[in-house]
Amino acid sequence: MQNYKPEGQMISTQSNRAALSSPAALHEACITGATLEGRAVMCDRDHNLRVDLGCMHGIIPREEGALGIDDGSVRDIALISRVNKPVSFKITGFRKDSDGREYAVLSRRAAQAECLANYISGLHPGDVISARVSHMESFGAFLDIGAGINGLLPIDSISVSRIPHPSVRFSLGQMIRVVVKSIDEMGRLTFSHKELLGTWEQNASEFSAGETVPGIVRSIESYGIFVELTPNLAGLAEYSDGITAGCHAGVYIKSMLPERMKIKLIIVDAFQAEYPTPPVRYYTETEHIDRWVYSPAQCSKLIESSFC
Repeated sequence: MQNYKPEGQMISTQSNRAALSSPAALHEACITGATLEGRAVMCDRDHNLRVDLGCMHGIIPREEGALGIDDGSVRDIALISRVNKPVSFKITGFRKDSDGREYAVLSRRAAQAECLANYISGLHPGDVISARVSHMESFGAFLDIGAGINGLLPIDSISVSRIPHPSVRFSLGQMIRVVVKSIDEMGRLTFSHKELLGTWEQNASEFSAGETVPGIVRSIESYGIFVELTPNLAGLAEYSDGITAGCHAGVYIKSMLPERMKIKLIIVDAFQAEYPTPPVRYYTETEHIDRWVYSPAQCSKLIESSFC
């Protein structure tokens, strides 16, 4: 069971609110070593984080802000970027400021170290976990898998259908499911997502030849136009001038050829539109995958992922 949550998943829970309700409750949390969450409200010039604890404030010293800050493997942007966002922490003690007011000394690094030791270190390739989209770049999405510890979901592992940017699929803060793809010698994790979005046959079963359905133009090639019907299914239409990648379209399904893994389309109309991204549909609830085969059994071309 995944007991350690991405940052932001705990802050509104009853137990977290109770722990922040009074100084006595905070002192109890310090004694028990509980992991809590609060909102970082400032990062000072020395990159110490100030956290709103409700009944008092807390300080996360820079060196306690994240695993890897002390040795330089994690940059200080990891601290600066937490302002106005939830942070996980353990309370390591209490002090008084120059006005005699009590404040809590916090360690986000300690919360991350516990998450790493008790959860992340036990993950293996093929494990399916929940993660939160924390940051996106053109090459992929960074995912918080627990206590602010991030791994990378490369853009080519998001879906079978090629996309120009992860924001086409996800929004910041979105919870998604991913497969652990690899773990390097430094303990850094890389993920995949497409294996959870269904095989060619599973996606193609939603459509039939003769139907006219919605799609999104993903790429324009000299030999045709690729139109995405679902994140893991695209078809090819004849080339036509004036159509650009990213356009929405109405497409007529001319034929479906599972033995060649092909869908032939005719673009009825293509146009610019701003439609909300539909929710992710997952085709499996399994907690581990050893091998996933995308291609149909009757197709001579084998497309698969192996996590063994």
